[in-house]
Amino acid sequence: MNKKPLILVTNDDGITAPGLRTLIEVMNTIGDVVVVAPDSPQSGMGHAITVNSTLYVENVEIDDNKQIEYSCSGTPADCVKLAVKQILDRRPDICVSGINHGSNSSINVIYSGTMSAALEAGIEGIPAIGFSLCDYNWGANFEACKGFVKTITENVLKNGLPKGVVLNVNIPNLPKEDIKGIKVCRQAKANWEEEFDKRQNPNGRDYYWLAGKFVNLDEGEDTDEWALEHGYVSLVPVQFDLTAHHCIQNLNTWNLND
Repeated sequence: MNKKPLILVTNDDGITAPGLRTLIEVMNTIGDVVVVAPDSPQSGMGHAITVNSTLYVENVEIDDNKQIEYSCSGTPADCVKLAVKQILDRRPDICVSGINHGSNSSINVIYSGTMSAALEAGIEGIPAIGFSLCDYNWGANFEACKGFVKTITENVLKNGLPKGVVLNVNIPNLPKEDIKGIKVCRQAKANWEEEFDKRQNPNGRDYYWLAGKFVNLDEGEDTDEWALEHGYVSLVPVQFDLTAHHCIQNLNTWNLND
């Protein structure tokens, strides 16, 4: 008898988030599921880890399904570290993170707690995928995500991933019948034009709200932004080796040791 794959599930929106509950539902059709997720929302935490305070983990039961669940006081990256080093009795066959409430395409991957959890698993040598739906609404409808999530996860389990690579998957906010398919893409060149709304509290102390708009600077038709805009699920292979290899030869022409 073939042993079911062990699937580690996590996220950054918190253990009660509807996107996570949908991801758990899909993973229960594929393998044995263990959830280790933050006890509160951790969006925008990037790859932060807890180093100056204690971490707490609590076994919880959110629904009547068969998965084992743990609520963690730390960040998404903390959740993966604790799962691998302390909680699980064997190495997971795959780690899936999400389904995030909101896009993690393009430059957003840098700030994303969802993707940082997947990257942390990748650092541990575990195949990993971050899933996001392009709808920030807490009550978003994740029904259209289920088939794509299952297809991509099963393909990773079957085919594996190159060493040092994880997948960043974004799903357009469209009815299932309007999504054209899955497109393998590169990350679009885009950024946030940020503004800070300056205000004062009743005591006269200044405070700031971060605001701004997302600007796509890339006209390519092979990017995640193009795919999402045209009704496709975008799939971008992401690496955590940040070395700009193409720049090394040029830097070696500098007079650095004179």
